[in-house]
Amino acid sequence: MERIPMTASGYKALEVELDKLRNVERHEVIKAIAEARAHGDLSENAEYHAAKERQSFIEGRVIELEDQIGRADVIDVSRLSGSAVKFGATVTIVDEDTDEERKFQIVGDLEADAKNGRISISSPIARAIIGKNKGDTVEVATPGGARSYEILKVEWI
Repeated sequence: MERIPMTASGYKALEVELDKLRNVERHEVIKAIAEARAHGDLSENAEYHAAKERQSFIEGRVIELEDQIGRADVIDVSRLSGSAVKFGATVTIVDEDTDEERKFQIVGDLEADAKNGRISISSPIARAIIGKNKGDTVEVATPGGARSYEILKVEWI
């Protein structure tokens, strides 16, 4: 059973989603199924089939979340420190060609959200900078070609 690295906030988000599915969504879909059944013939009842499909999705997601929570390896970022880039670090890099700065936190695959500055530990940029220090330059293979980045800052926020 492979452990899944994640931050405490990522773990909490999974727990919140699981709780909502178990305690809110399940009850709502059961009511929807009961209402659809009351309309009669189930073979031609679109509401019934949609509710059953939703129920199937909810149950599948509950199983998936329970598995992920059970395999979670929660890493408390607030207890980490050091100058080398590793899981949980908030890193500022600059593209050496365009001088564009980017700041992001390296998180687990399940909690990655590039739009909100959280990239997966298995992303090409994260894999390239893990173990590097402030001032180091790395080359990253991207779909648009190789890019060169300099690490400006490593923080533990």
